[in-house]
Amino acid sequence: MKTLLINGSPHTNGCTFTALKAVADELEKNGVETEIVHVGNKDIRGCIACGKCAELGHCVFNDMVNEIAPKLKDADGLVVGSPVYYAGPNGTLTNLLDRLFFSAHYDLRMKVGASVVSARRGGTTAAFDRLNKSFTISEMPIASSRYWNMVHGHTAEDVMKDEEGVQIMRILGRNMAFLIRAIAAERERNGLPEKEVTKYTNFIR
Repeated sequence: MKTLLINGSPHTNGCTFTALKAVADELEKNGVETEIVHVGNKDIRGCIACGKCAELGHCVFNDMVNEIAPKLKDADGLVVGSPVYYAGPNGTLTNLLDRLFFSAHYDLRMKVGASVVSARRGGTTAAFDRLNKSFTISEMPIASSRYWNMVHGHTAEDVMKDEEGVQIMRILGRNMAFLIRAIAAERERNGLPEKEVTKYTNFIR
C-alpha cells in the first residue's frame, strides 16, 4: 500500500512540508509506504481544454503532471498540501490538480484523498475546501482528522510549536492508513462498488 503526497509550496522544507511529513511519518508507522513530491517551485501551466488527453491518454503538456500521473495510478491514497495565498491554495498546485484529474484516464474511485494547508494566520478553511473538491468529483473517500487539516506558523519551526496542528496531522495519517487498509480488504473480498456510466445533464437545452 502506498500514498502519494504532493507539496504545493515553493519552499521544499517549509511549513507545508512539515505538515505533510507529520502525515507521512504516521502513515509509514501504520504500514503505508509514502512518497513526497515537490511541485510548488515548478512551471506548471493551467488546462487549456484542448481535449487532447482523451486521444493521447495523458496531458498534451509534458511536465510534472505527466510525471505524477503514473505515481497516482499506482497509489492507494493522495495527500495534497498547500500554503495559503489570498485565502486560496497555491496556483501552481491547482493548475496541476486540474490537469491531473482531467487527463488521468484511469479509475480514481476509492483511492483515499486528503488535503492539508498551512498559513501564518487566516484563509485556511477556504483553501482546504478548494483542494477537497478534486476528491469529491472522483469518488475518492476523504480522510479526516480531529479538526480541519491545518497548521499555523511563519516558519517550519513555528509549525512544530503548533502542537494541536501537528497532532491533527498525526491523527490524519493514522485515520488515512486505516481507511486504505479497510478499502483494500473489502476490495479483496467483494471488489469495488458498481461503476455507473456517467450521465451528463445540461441545464440549458
